[in-house]
Amino acid sequence: MGIIERRAREKEQLRQQILVAARELFVNEGYENVSMRKIANKIEYSPTTIYLYFKDKADLLDSVCKETLLNLLNTLEQLKKDNSDPVETLRKSGRAYVEFGLKYPQDYKLTFVTRPQFQKGLGLDEGSVGEKVFDYLRAMVSECIQQKKLRLADVETTGQVMWSAVHGITLLLIDFPDFPWTEKDKLIDTVIHTTIKGLKA
Repeated sequence: MGIIERRAREKEQLRQQILVAARELFVNEGYENVSMRKIANKIEYSPTTIYLYFKDKADLLDSVCKETLLNLLNTLEQLKKDNSDPVETLRKSGRAYVEFGLKYPQDYKLTFVTRPQFQKGLGLDEGSVGEKVFDYLRAMVSECIQQKKLRLADVETTGQVMWSAVHGITLLLIDFPDFPWTEKDKLIDTVIHTTIKGLKA
């Protein structure tokens, strides 16, 4: 490995180290209570070093959330390989979405609860990873509509109905773990099945 490649790898490793530290502090102490200096202290670097990689704390939060969305997108993309039954793919996608949120609850909340509070939006700018995640959902819904599997012809409304259902159950299960929920898998499957059934032709 040459000097240029080694330096590039070391820079990426430090960038990831900063992101890991920021994510941990945002989760444990709250975004508003974390400073760039506190993140720098955690990784034993000067704040100046962090500013070489990230513009400010908001940029750091955005980067943490982008990583989460990219992981979610990669998870969902695996389901598109077999799209012989678009309704079944939509169901599996909904299930995969909820499972992802429950597997990474703090990352999920940083992305869908914390960031919107401080950055006024879900990070759906054109070309963003967030937009690609929603484009995935739009594509699944559009395929169902084209094959006349769903009765609503409005892709945006149908997609938002589906997302509202899976996001709602994900956040409820994360936020209220002590609520006397029915059997979790049954609850998740029933929410998704009932939503899709209501949208079917």
